[in-house]
Amino acid sequence: MPSAFPPALTLGPFARAAGRVVLPGSKSISNRTLLLAALADGTTTLEHVLDADDTARMHDALSALGVAIERGAAPGRCVVHGGGPRFAVRSATLALGNAGTAFRPLTAALATMGGDYRLAGVPRMHERPIGDLVDALRALGCDVRYAGATGYPPLDIGTSGGAAGGTIDIRGDVSSQFLSALLMALPLARDADAKATTVRVTTPLISRPYVAITTRLMARFGVDVESRDDATFRVPAGSRYKSPGTLVVEGDASSASYFLAAGVLGGGPVRVEGVGRGSIQGDVRFADVLAAQGADVRFGDDWIEAAPGAPFAGGTIDCDLIPDAAMTLAITALTARAPTRLTGIGSWRVKETDRIAAMATELAKLGARVEAGPDWLVVHPLPVPAAAAIDTYDDHRIAMCFALVSLLGTPVTINDPVCVRKTFPGFFDAFLQVAGKGGRG
Repeated sequence: MPSAFPPALTLGPFARAAGRVVLPGSKSISNRTLLLAALADGTTTLEHVLDADDTARMHDALSALGVAIERGAAPGRCVVHGGGPRFAVRSATLALGNAGTAFRPLTAALATMGGDYRLAGVPRMHERPIGDLVDALRALGCDVRYAGATGYPPLDIGTSGGAAGGTIDIRGDVSSQFLSALLMALPLARDADAKATTVRVTTPLISRPYVAITTRLMARFGVDVESRDDATFRVPAGSRYKSPGTLVVEGDASSASYFLAAGVLGGGPVRVEGVGRGSIQGDVRFADVLAAQGADVRFGDDWIEAAPGAPFAGGTIDCDLIPDAAMTLAITALTARAPTRLTGIGSWRVKETDRIAAMATELAKLGARVEAGPDWLVVHPLPVPAAAAIDTYDDHRIAMCFALVSLLGTPVTINDPVCVRKTFPGFFDAFLQVAGKGGRG
């Protein structure tokens, strides 16, 4: 498709999908490493950083805070000149769009170091809860105030900062980003050179693999988070970020899900490059789910390939460890032998839109029978979906997963396709490269 996005984009029907896709950099890794590099001693060269709206929000915010970031000659290369545990600019207003991976970590970092800051976003960001993180930061001694509705952005941050030591409680059942943000901020607290701080998760932790991404990246920057059990995390005394020199960002495992599913639905094989069996991203497990459902899935060190195998089995799939990639399963479920029940998806309610409600509404437009609950979705098989125009709710993942409908024997129209700029601006170009292999049906 052309780079200039039309108001609506009609895809297919396509008879086949096959080929290879080089994945863009992981959003989760890109924004974490940009922030950690900015807070580290020394200069860090980041390779394969995602170039999309969410990372642009982090880049712009760090620049406004006085961090020098150079764009390298190679695409995706950023050279970040770290300034240690304090930003040079101590007063700023930051506009962070709807980028949760920028808003939550920057909130924690700025509140812990202290200053005069306001953090705001688009209206949807102001509907996404942040109270659990604010409560934990206040327990650390930080001055964080709500500039609008209690429990939600925008936020005002004061000069007091936070102090290391003791135990901080935080809930884990709304968003794992709260825990990740708090852990990344703790080395910035007063007395962190002399005192350890323990974080205790008081409710079941959802999306645990994203916290593992955080702690593994913190280790790359010289801070080893100790965890004696699933609910306790300790940042040792003397923790301080140091540049690792060069760090290569993995391809985005969540984005891989659309192309792996295309390889199964469209005859394949489709190979994604940039992520493999050794990935630190939890969404790489999506490939294992495809295999368990019947697909022919193969792995390499830096690639995954999918093609049809047995018909999809359906049944109950626990998606707690793959919350973003799980949306793709709502589409593959249309081809299953039995109804598919997706569980562990309560976090969908507080994402870019209420994804449980949105997916149920848009699947129904295809003629699918769908049942929805607080943290689950049931999709019944639908051999021949109806042609439909899909509303995307300014949610990139809805646009990308519904593109797969074009491989099910019917055209599909994606309204407002520009929303994919949030994490994968070139998605439709990449999709058409693999879906066009067999021409139109």
